[in-house]
Amino acid sequence: MQADKGLEKIGDLFLVKKTKNLPKYAWQDLALQVIKELNVPQLKRNSVFKVCKQKPRIIIEKALSDTRELCQTGERWKYFFKILGGKSKL
Repeated sequence: MQADKGLEKIGDLFLVKKTKNLPKYAWQDLALQVIKELNVPQLKRNSVFKVCKQKPRIIIEKALSDTRELCQTGERWKYFFKILGGKSKL
């Protein structure tokens, strides 16, 4: 049980802790994982979400795995898109 604190400040009523919105769909969570892991720049993040929504999860995971393995230096996110562009089927 909570203890009675008495009167509170009126400003406390307006201080509502904002929680971070969690992804609604699995593809959004996958896109966030790809963005974080490959350090995708702000201008290309929408492309990651679009690809993760359109393509099956297994293809995205395979491309991410290939990127980790084959691209050790440079801009890994470009390599990721290059792999996805060449793979239309698994």
